[in-house]
Amino acid sequence: MCQVFISANPESYESRTRSVRLHGVVTSIRLENLHWEVLEEIAARDGMGVTPLIEKLYDELVHTRGAVGNFASFLRVSALRYMALLARQRIPADLSVPLRSLDADAVLQDLPASWARTPSRVELR
Repeated sequence: MCQVFISANPESYESRTRSVRLHGVVTSIRLENLHWEVLEEIAARDGMGVTPLIEKLYDELVHTRGAVGNFASFLRVSALRYMALLARQRIPADLSVPLRSLDADAVLQDLPASWARTPSRVELR
């Protein structure tokens, strides 16, 4: 079993820092190379670069949650969710299908409970 994991290219788990501009503010994000590759694939599916994708994710996270905690961790989880949804065939493997064209409710239907966010008391009102 371990061979499946330890055979990974060591470059894939080396970290790389990128400077990105979010609404005029320059910030640095440090992620493993494999996470950057997955984010590039996600962005390319919708015809954008990684920086616009990161800005869109940041904006939607702030809009939905009002705060951003550990944004680098959020990006790692986003990349992992994308790969898991591909593996579960919830997202088409055909990279020409834009993610924005998918029905999010259908993609997320019947996933493990631990994958969903529990609404806060404020959202339940």
